[in-house]
Amino acid sequence: MGGEVGSKTPVHPNDHVNRGQSSNDVIPTAIHVAVAESIKGGLLPVLMACQKELEAKSAHFDHIVKIGRTHLQDATPVRLGQEFGGYARQMELARARIEQALAGLMELALGGTATGTGLNAVVGFAPKVIAQLAEETNLPLEEAKNHFAAQGGQDALVAASGSLRVLAVTLTKIGNDLRWLASGPRCGLGELHLPPVQPGSSIMPGKVNPVIIESLLQVAVQVMANDWAVAIGGQAGNLELNVMLPVMAYNLLQSVELLRTGISNFTEKCLQGLAANEQRCRELVEESLALCTPLAPEIGYDRAAHIAHLAYESGRTVREVALELEVLPKEKLLKILNAEEMTRPGVPGSGGNKE
Repeated sequence: MGGEVGSKTPVHPNDHVNRGQSSNDVIPTAIHVAVAESIKGGLLPVLMACQKELEAKSAHFDHIVKIGRTHLQDATPVRLGQEFGGYARQMELARARIEQALAGLMELALGGTATGTGLNAVVGFAPKVIAQLAEETNLPLEEAKNHFAAQGGQDALVAASGSLRVLAVTLTKIGNDLRWLASGPRCGLGELHLPPVQPGSSIMPGKVNPVIIESLLQVAVQVMANDWAVAIGGQAGNLELNVMLPVMAYNLLQSVELLRTGISNFTEKCLQGLAANEQRCRELVEESLALCTPLAPEIGYDRAAHIAHLAYESGRTVREVALELEVLPKEKLLKILNAEEMTRPGVPGSGGNKE
C-alpha cells in the first residue's frame, strides 16, 4: 500500500485494523466460530458414522440370543442386537445434545466492544461482519441478543463442553461393555471377537488386547478432565469480562479433536471388524439359572427357585432339571423355556410375545 512495514501509515493498527472492535468481543467471537466449525465439520460426521455402524451391527446381530447381565451377574436373556441397538441410541442422543449445545455457539459477541455497550462501534458494523462470517462458514451465526451475557459469561462454551462430557461418558460405557463381552479368549465371557490390531503381549504369544477401545477410553478420560477445566474457567468471569477464555478454548478444542480422531479410529478399526461368537452365546444362555424366571408365573416363585437351586447344586441345566421333575407338560415347558421368546415383551408361552 506504499507504506513501510511496521509503520502506522497508511494503515493504523488501532484506527483502521481494530476499528469498531475490541479483543473483548473479537476473541470470544473467534472461539465460538472455531468450536462450532470443528464440531459441525469434524465431530458430528464421525459421530453419525459411528451411530450408523452400531445400527448395522444391531440389525446383523439381532438373531443372536445371549444372556443378559445385571450387577455383572446372570440375568434374563437378551438379543445381542438389542444391546447394540441401545448403544446406537445412546450415540444418537449424544449427538442430539451436542447439536443443541451447538446452537448456543451461533450467538456472537462481536459488536459489544470493550464492556458490552458497543462504544466506538459504528451502528450496523457487527451485523454486516457476522453476515459475512455466516456466509463463509456456512453457519447460522447471529449477533448476541445481550452482549453483557456474551462477554461477561461464557455459558455457551460451558454447555458445549458439557455435551462432550456426556458423549465421553457414553463412550466409556460402550467401550467397557465391549471389553467385557470380548474378554477371553477362553477364560472370559468370549461373546464377541474384536479385530486384532497388534500383538498384545511380548511375553504371552497369541494374546490380543482391546487396544483400540482402551485408547478411546483414555480419550474419554481426557475429555471429562477438560470439561472440568472449561467449567472452572466459565465460573471465573468477573463483571464485564471473562479472562479465562484461552484455557477454555484450548481444552474445548482439544476435546473436539480427540473425540473426532478417537471415534473415527474406534469405528474403523474396532466396530467394523467386530464379530459375534454365536456358539458361546448359546452355551451361556443354556447354562444360565436365569432361565427359571419365566417358570415363576406358571409354577410359582418358590418352585422355580428350587429348580434353580437343584440345577446349580447338580451342575445341570434348568431345562434338564425341569424336565426331570415334570413340573409342566414337556411341550409347554419347552415353549416357556424358549430363550428367544424371553427377549420380547410379555409372558413366554402365552402367545402374546410380540415386538
